[in-house]
Amino acid sequence: MVAREQLEPYPRRFRAAPERNRRIARPLGLAGRVRTVDEDLLDAIGRRMSARDEVGADLAAAMSRPRTDPDRVTMAAFHRALASPGAPTGNSALDRFLAAVEATPGWVDPALVERGGRALRRMGRTLDDVLLTLSLIGGYRFGGPADLLVATGGLTGSTAMRRLGETEEWARALIAPGGLRRDGEGWRLTVHVRAMHALVNRRFETNGRWDVGHWGLPVNQADQAATLGLFNSTGLLGVRALGWVVTPAESRAVMHLWRYVGWLMGVDDDFLFDTERAQNHFLYHVLLAQDDVTPAGPALARALVDGQHTAWRRRRLLGLLRWFLGREGLRDLGLPTALPWPVPGIVLGNLVRSVLVARVPAGRRWLERAGDAWTRGEIARRFAGARPGVAPLPD
Repeated sequence: MVAREQLEPYPRRFRAAPERNRRIARPLGLAGRVRTVDEDLLDAIGRRMSARDEVGADLAAAMSRPRTDPDRVTMAAFHRALASPGAPTGNSALDRFLAAVEATPGWVDPALVERGGRALRRMGRTLDDVLLTLSLIGGYRFGGPADLLVATGGLTGSTAMRRLGETEEWARALIAPGGLRRDGEGWRLTVHVRAMHALVNRRFETNGRWDVGHWGLPVNQADQAATLGLFNSTGLLGVRALGWVVTPAESRAVMHLWRYVGWLMGVDDDFLFDTERAQNHFLYHVLLAQDDVTPAGPALARALVDGQHTAWRRRRLLGLLRWFLGREGLRDLGLPTALPWPVPGIVLGNLVRSVLVARVPAGRRWLERAGDAWTRGEIARRFAGARPGVAPLPD
């Protein structure tokens, strides 16, 4: 394993592009009402680039034991345990992990989680657009997580659209009715992803394929908390920028859902937030802490643009990227200049749907069904007839 002193106090990527990132972070500073930079928060973000999910790490150690070791946790045993709530496994390491993820905090409100899922399902294609452009591709403007995706073979070349489909399938399961109950598909997939992250950490730390002195741990607390923010408050900012009116009640429910998801994923409690303002304040500081763009970013962005199955969809994606990232963002990612031509029509349609259609219960139910249908169709296209799922755990 990597000596801990190699990772103190910060990896070299921490605050490596201060002027650029301060400029990129300015809109989030306004959204989070940031008046001064919180150096203590920046210090915590930098230090936790070298901090792992310790509960997941213990499970990964048990899954990495020799095949002849009776205390080894196999992938088959792990999947059986996820599918059988309350059943004893006979393996102490697996039982400890299950006890941790099943100890749901008292602050979790299942009804509010369900309302958050319904609000996100109503957003349908608009939410998909935001998560792909502003959240996913926008995140490729910074080194670290993008470089890990390239190192693990994710979202490049022929795998690009399938890996994107895996992420969409996970998100679909989270917001489906009952998805985050203990017996829900979203709960199982989230815990599966947590174990996968822990295994990636263990294997990259031990095989020397990752420069921990520069990047920190492959999957670390700071990056995981930042990624969570791309789904919750960044997603809500993005849909508003495309004309979707988000009510205060919807905002509260969506933030609550993702706070629980972050807890299940092993994100530190003090990096989980109830409100958009608090989350955006945190994300502003996350942006200040980042590295500059690396070659991984443009490679990943091009793979997703080229992977669109029609020329029209590629042009539409580039137009949305221009709207969210501007000329500088397109240059950072080596993408061609485009105009945000799709935006006026999207904004008009979203104002009608979120203000008029969503005013009545029947309209909200119709939007949820329409959002579900859109997501199912997109996942089917990504998987091209294969069975949906998420990346398997290596055995």
